[in-house]
Amino acid sequence: MDDILLKKIEQKIQDTISNKDDIKQLIHSLSSIDDSKSFVLGIIVGRIYNAFYYHTKRMFNREPTSDEFQEFLEFIKKRKPDFENLR
Repeated sequence: MDDILLKKIEQKIQDTISNKDDIKQLIHSLSSIDDSKSFVLGIIVGRIYNAFYYHTKRMFNREPTSDEFQEFLEFIKKRKPDFENLR
């Protein structure tokens, strides 16, 4: 994955971690969803995937390649412990 893109995604992860109150408000407003852990992870990964996709389009004027997407998935797997503390 391109270093600039990786830095943008890393920044989105830091933003997400530091804005855990926003995530908690989302969870509270949709608290009727039974599996809240999956729901939280979905919000987090959705925000980060959106940054990955958006910045790839903005910086490279194209959609992410399948190799870039695989790198993104590996990157997310490595950062999963950071996301588990946001509930």
